[in-house]
Amino acid sequence: MSAPYFDECSTLNIPSDLKHAINLLEQFTGETADLNIININIGLTCCAVISVEGMASSQLMAELIFQPLTDFAKKDNTSADSVWKFLTEESLMTSDRQIVTEYGKLLELLFSGFAAVITDGIGKACVLGIQGFEKRAVSLPESEQTVGGAHDSFNEALRVNMSLVRRRLKTPSLRFQLLQVGKLSRTDVCLAYIEGRADPQILDTTKQKLMSIELDTIFSSGYIIPFVDDSYDRSIFSAAMTTERPDNACAALNEGRILIMIDGTPGCVVLPTLFSDNFRTMDDYCEKTFYTAFSRIIKYFSFILAIGLPGLYAALVMFHPEVFPLKLLLNLAAAEEATPYPPVVEMTVLILLFEIMREAGVRLPKAVGGAVSIVGGLIIGDAAVKSGMISQPLLIVVGITATASFVLPSLYPAISVLRIVFILAGGLGGLYGIAIAAVILAADINAVDQYGISYTSPLSPLREHGLRDVFARSSFGELAKRRTSLP
Repeated sequence: MSAPYFDECSTLNIPSDLKHAINLLEQFTGETADLNIININIGLTCCAVISVEGMASSQLMAELIFQPLTDFAKKDNTSADSVWKFLTEESLMTSDRQIVTEYGKLLELLFSGFAAVITDGIGKACVLGIQGFEKRAVSLPESEQTVGGAHDSFNEALRVNMSLVRRRLKTPSLRFQLLQVGKLSRTDVCLAYIEGRADPQILDTTKQKLMSIELDTIFSSGYIIPFVDDSYDRSIFSAAMTTERPDNACAALNEGRILIMIDGTPGCVVLPTLFSDNFRTMDDYCEKTFYTAFSRIIKYFSFILAIGLPGLYAALVMFHPEVFPLKLLLNLAAAEEATPYPPVVEMTVLILLFEIMREAGVRLPKAVGGAVSIVGGLIIGDAAVKSGMISQPLLIVVGITATASFVLPSLYPAISVLRIVFILAGGLGGLYGIAIAAVILAADINAVDQYGISYTSPLSPLREHGLRDVFARSSFGELAKRRTSLP
C-alpha cells in the first residue's frame, strides 16, 4: 500500500462489523504475510486477535490474552458488551492497554509490537502491549571505553534506553516525550530532559524541528542531526554530539541538556554541546583532580598534534629548515634526498593510505579487522621506506599523528579532514600557511552556535563559573554549585 493511500485511510474509524473491519485491515496492509489474525468465539460473540509476527511475544499472548479469554468464555454472560467490559475494565492483562478507534493508530501500534482484540459489534480495538521482538542485550560500550565508569551502553530498543536513564535518575523531574518521525517508518523518537534544568524555549524549538522533518524514514541519529543542528552545513564541527553511554547522557541531563533517543539506534543525541565536551570522559570524575587536569591537557595536546603536526613538519622541512638542530637537519636532508617526491606529496599519500587501512579495519569483521589494519600498516610502511618512496622521519610523524587522532574519537571526522588541510597549507605556504589555516579553524569553531549558545563557551564568551570543568576539574563541592553548564 502506498503512503498517500494510507494517509487517506489512516483516520478511518474501525467499523462495528467484525468481518468488515478485518477486510479493511487486510486491504490497508495488502494482506502482508506477517499479519496474524486469529478469529475466536467467546460464547455467542465473535472476536479477532491481531498481531504482527516477530513483533509480539507468542508466550505473552498465550498467557495474557488467550488464557484469560478462554476462562471468560466459560461464563454465562458473554455478550459483546460484557466481553468488551472484561477486556477494558475487569481484566489485568498488561500494564500497557489502549483503546483505539482509528486504523492509523491501530496499525502504528501493531507494527510496534502490540496485539489488538476487536470485538464484533463494538467498533473499537483493545490494544495490549506484549512486545516480544528480538533485541540486543545491554553490552559494553564500543567507542567510549572507560576504566572507572560504568560498563553498559545503549542498545537499539528505545524502551530499554529509557530505562537505563531512569535507573540512574530517579527524580520525578525527569521527563520523556515520545514523538513519531518519518512518513513511512514512523520511528519513535524520545525527548528526554529534566524539568527546571532544561530551557523550555530550547525544548520547544527542538520539538518543532523534529516534527517538521519531512523524511520518509529515520534509521539513525545521522538522519536527525542535520535538522536540529543549525550550524550543520556551515562548519566542520557539530553542535550536536552522540553518546552511547547512559552515564554520559545522565550527566548531560543534569547540566540542562536535552537528549534525543531514537528507536533502532544504539545511542542518543545530546543538545546543545560545547567544544570542550569532546575532551571530557567519565574517567575524569573517577580520578583525583590533578590527574584529571593532566589527562585533559594530554587530550588538547593530542588534538593539536593530530591536526597540525604533519602540516608543521612539511612547512619546516620545505620552507624553514633553519629551525632544526644541525645534526637533525642533516639526517632529515639525507632522508628526504633519497625520496623522489616532495614531503607534502609523501605526507598526503601516506595519510590517505592510513585512512584506507583504518576504513578496512572498521568494515571487516572484528576478528580480522584489527589484524589487517596493523599488519597492513607495518608491511606497507616498512616496504615504502626500504624502497625509497617515503622517508623514515615522515613515517614517524604520521604514526604519531594517527595515534593522537584516536584519543578523541568524537572529533575524528573533523580531524581527518583538517589534517589534510594543514598539510596543504604548510606545504604550500610554510608557517605563514599554517598560521592562516589556524586562524580559519579558530573562526570556524567560534562560528558554531546552537540556540544562541556559543560552541566555545565558557571560553568565548568568558564565563568564569564554567571554567571549573574545562581544562581541569574542580572538586565535587565546587561543581555542585554549577547547576548547569549552559548560559
